Amino acid sequence: MRARIRDFLETVDGWIFAVADYNHLEGFRCLLRYIPDLEGAREAFGTRYRKMDFEDSFRFLKANKPEYVKDLHVIPEKDVRRMFLPSVSLHAVAQEDPRVRTIVETLEEGGIPMDQMGITGSMLLGLQGPTSDIDFVVYGPHWWNARDIITEAKKGSGPIRDLDEATWKKIYSKRKPEVSFGEFILHEKRKGNRGMVGNTYFDLLFTRDWAQIRPRPEGRVLGRRKITGVVKGADFSFDSPAIYRLDGDVEEIYCYSHTYAGQAAPGETVEACGVLEEMDEGRRLVVGTTREAKGEWIRSLTLLSSGK
Repeated sequence: MRARIRDFLETVDGWIFAVADYNHLEGFRCLLRYIPDLEGAREAFGTRYRKMDFEDSFRFLKANKPEYVKDLHVIPEKDVRRMFLPSVSLHAVAQEDPRVRTIVETLEEGGIPMDQMGITGSMLLGLQGPTSDIDFVVYGPHWWNARDIITEAKKGSGPIRDLDEATWKKIYSKRKPEVSFGEFILHEKRKGNRGMVGNTYFDLLFTRDWAQIRPRPEGRVLGRRKITGVVKGADFSFDSPAIYRLDGDVEEIYCYSHTYAGQAAPGETVEACGVLEEMDEGRRLVVGTTREAKGEWIRSLTLLSSGK
């Protein structure tokens, strides 16, 4: 049994977790997202569920399954009842939901194989509500082509279009980033990974191909730092964590905040604030060391200076 980010799993207790890592040395590294609750707002598989936010999930597990609680939630393989896989479920979801089918058909017409796409989040589980967003997955190198296809589609008069101002403000309010709304929009609009299909917001999410998965080196904390550096590699800049390879004393930025994924392109100078770690291979700056990433950010100084 193996898992990667964007997958979900259900335990023998009926709890549903989102897989949050690629490496699972001691068990599946996840976050609890849904628990059965007779008064829950969502229903699937003949069961009502309550959605758990980040803090609630830790409180619940500390009270009911403290052995699962580490820096994330670590689930032994023996406790897994079933897996929910984005690529396996996409076909059925697309048949039922015309909005998802539109995204699939647009990407297929652009040359993305359907087996390299997936659906995650509440739609993967059948727990979506009328206002749920679409969390759409594309795997490995195909993601970059998919982003270009969606970018072109938004320029036309079809059902896929760019976000309106109200949706941008909603995302900004939800993310609560350490940058102004104007700076947020400047970075976000060029990323190309967000769109609207009909009146529904969707996010194009990156997940590594199995062949791209490598062990993540451990680091020793040196303290909080603000750095500048030139990006020399951004192949995994939309991953979780987003990774930027730098040309300088700090070799990499690891970013666990979705807000700062895709924030800079190769050749650009970035400013970043986070926690500096030392590894056997060098140093990295970690951004998003807390859920809200307070006091931490990544900004492209090159983009800000151009104002485009």
